[in-house]
Amino acid sequence: MSFLYIKAIHIIFVVTWFAGLFYMPRLFIYYTEAAEQPEPARQALQAQLSLMQRRLWYGITWPSAVVTLIMGLSTWYNYGATPTWLIYKLCFVALLYAYHLSCHVIFRQQQRGVLRYTSMQLRIWNEVATIFLVSIVFLVVLKDALSMLWGILGLIAFIGLLLAGIRIYRRVRSGK
Repeated sequence: MSFLYIKAIHIIFVVTWFAGLFYMPRLFIYYTEAAEQPEPARQALQAQLSLMQRRLWYGITWPSAVVTLIMGLSTWYNYGATPTWLIYKLCFVALLYAYHLSCHVIFRQQQRGVLRYTSMQLRIWNEVATIFLVSIVFLVVLKDALSMLWGILGLIAFIGLLLAGIRIYRRVRSGK
């Protein structure tokens, strides 16, 4: 298979993997908030959300993570030498897989009806995938043009903006 086809398949499955990583924590939030509903709404909502979680996780997110890994390793193998920016990207990707596995733990807990996190904690956790996406895309696009200092400062500023947005949302929501 041509290097460009492998790279294209890698990018396609990165997109579908991130789609799952963006939506799954939203389902965690909805499932947690459904627990506050009176019966029979609580049971009906949680049953539907549990089904949606299983379909998304096993039908899209996990398969996309696996294909992304296989195609990414194939791309890396065909790339040749490993430049510095790629090493940093691979570190972020390793952390992204750790995030994925942590989402799997939350998924398994919710499938058993165990709620260990508040909806606000899950809202914050939901933004972690965004931080990884921004970091990885900037590294891939800018490569060596991005100095490490500016990259770290930009990432810290981006995280600050995300946290401020969550805080504003919390105030607006509690004001309703």
